[in-house]
Amino acid sequence: MTAAASPDTPLWQPGQDRIATAGITRFQTWAAERYGAPAEGGYAALHRWSVEELESFWAAVADWFDIRFSTPYERVLGDRAMPGAQWFPGATLNYAEHALRTADDPARAHEPALLYVDETHEQTAVSWAELRRQVTALVARLRELGVRPGDRVSGYLPNIPQAVTALLATAAVGGTWTSCAPDFGARGVLDRFQQVEPVVLLTVDGYRYGGKEHDRTGTVAELRRELPTLRAVIHIPLLGTPAPDGALDWADVTAPAGGTPDAAPDLAYEQVPFDHPLWVLYSSGTTGLPKAIVQSQGGILLEHVKQLGLHCDLGPEDRFFWYTSTGWMMWNFLVSGLLTGTTVVLYDGSPGHPSVDAQWGVAERTGATLFGTSAAYVMACRKAGVHPGRDHDLSRIGCVATTGSPLPPDGFRWLHDEVAEDLWIASVSGGTDVCSCFAGAVPTLPVHVGELQAPCLGTDLQAWDAQGRPVIGEVGELIVTQPMPSMPVRFWNDPDGSRYRDSYFEMFPGAWRHGDWITLTDRGSVIIHGRSDSTLNRQGVRMGSADIYEAVERLPEIRESLVIGVEEPDGGYWMPLFVHLAEGAVLDDELRTRVKLTIREQLSPRHVPDEIIEAPGIPHTLTGKRIEVPVKRLLQGTPLDKAVNAGSVDNLELLRFYEKLARERP
Repeated sequence: MTAAASPDTPLWQPGQDRIATAGITRFQTWAAERYGAPAEGGYAALHRWSVEELESFWAAVADWFDIRFSTPYERVLGDRAMPGAQWFPGATLNYAEHALRTADDPARAHEPALLYVDETHEQTAVSWAELRRQVTALVARLRELGVRPGDRVSGYLPNIPQAVTALLATAAVGGTWTSCAPDFGARGVLDRFQQVEPVVLLTVDGYRYGGKEHDRTGTVAELRRELPTLRAVIHIPLLGTPAPDGALDWADVTAPAGGTPDAAPDLAYEQVPFDHPLWVLYSSGTTGLPKAIVQSQGGILLEHVKQLGLHCDLGPEDRFFWYTSTGWMMWNFLVSGLLTGTTVVLYDGSPGHPSVDAQWGVAERTGATLFGTSAAYVMACRKAGVHPGRDHDLSRIGCVATTGSPLPPDGFRWLHDEVAEDLWIASVSGGTDVCSCFAGAVPTLPVHVGELQAPCLGTDLQAWDAQGRPVIGEVGELIVTQPMPSMPVRFWNDPDGSRYRDSYFEMFPGAWRHGDWITLTDRGSVIIHGRSDSTLNRQGVRMGSADIYEAVERLPEIRESLVIGVEEPDGGYWMPLFVHLAEGAVLDDELRTRVKLTIREQLSPRHVPDEIIEAPGIPHTLTGKRIEVPVKRLLQGTPLDKAVNAGSVDNLELLRFYEKLARERP
């Protein structure tokens, strides 16, 4: 199969052996015998059953993955209204108990649960037994500190094994975990943690990134001053700094009981209701305080075993590597790889240190079988002329998955050509809001260039037009018409639920509107066009910004771009394209002409911008997503302090360029 195949020809097709041995195939056969799932018809039939018989499907998932309910559930869905769906009423369980149960298997207890890699690219393995021992020790200390079910435990931590231990220990005692990466400044952290009032803070003294050490002791001191609910601070000396006054040291907190690892006591897991808060995640918060999104122990457990065990096809033989930080939902998703008995690879460092292909080197050294990264990283590798398949032994990788933004068609072709022809490319799309995917990886389906393979099981995904009618083959709003277990149980400090309802259910009451433009194709695949809240609308035609980025950034002179549609007071519409140029490139008339011609030929004349403006850089959220709505507000004349939350952006100074431009426009 070649990358030059026609749009209707798959770029990749799974072989019959792969289809037969996939977990999702075995699940379908088993569920057909026990739960009435269709035995024939492949994935399409299974998906249809999973949304038409929602309760039977989720009961089957719980049974297939041997979910340990310490008290049984009364039924799968007590109330299916959105918002407010009540999942598995009466059930109690514990997420951490499932994440650590491989440690109970004597044959696997000393295999690696975690493989930790830093910028030296040296590996440190943490066995299942050692991970459980550390969790047990930390659980004991948290209980000594008076941490009770529902109390918040916070981490200001990079992607290190101690962060995984802390999350699992918090879940084990029934606490609620929340975390920020240490590249967040104090204001960004406080905007998040002050909302939830943590009683414990685990923190590092600093971190290493891009070959440099970054001290965070001053930021930690500020966090301690500004979080009055803290009962304890636990210090992890990543850079070798002694614990500050009044802080506990990680080594003391997790020391073996009785001085020897073999003396570790049994781990008593707090059994909590299915909807008990597991963690709080945060929206980007670019236009105000970040939304504090509460997800449940049971909901995340069920959604993640489905997503990882069926869609990602992970199991005990796999090694799961996703480049992420603790400030992004993909870190929580990565840790859940433990639920399927999979070895989780943690990388702490720059994605491009010491060279652009660094992530491929990590994947090679750790023997990753599923490698997840951002679409932006794939495109950066393509632009830099990286050859991963030639320069690294990637023979163990069966799947490369991407998220964060839609993977452009050229990204699919590049992965196929430069990594391996027999490569499952899984572009996935979901959100922090559900800590999972709405559409993406299916190991038994073909991959078409520029398309996500299918909606996920149990996800009643539809595209709706402005009148709320489902459409196929047309651009529409991403809508989920039935509840998912990992949907938020609530937002923090939203007692009447109004902020939650306004976020997803205002446009179409009773249906989840996510804020993305999508197309559902007639073959069942999904195309993502970008955010609908930053939609471009030229002459009544709605367009997604992602389509323009994909076309423009093929040009070697364009490092990154940002397109904004601005409604003007006189009824006019201004659509500028901002370009951050590659080193040595010049935005002259010749390049402007090529940009416009590229857009006109690859998209349409309507997509051609009114102006092309060189920018010193493109602003992003702290998790790397382009900031469109705040820039639009700036261009409409909103003052900077009202257009954006300063603690939510990676480079506030960049936004002053757009603010100044707005002031100078006639």
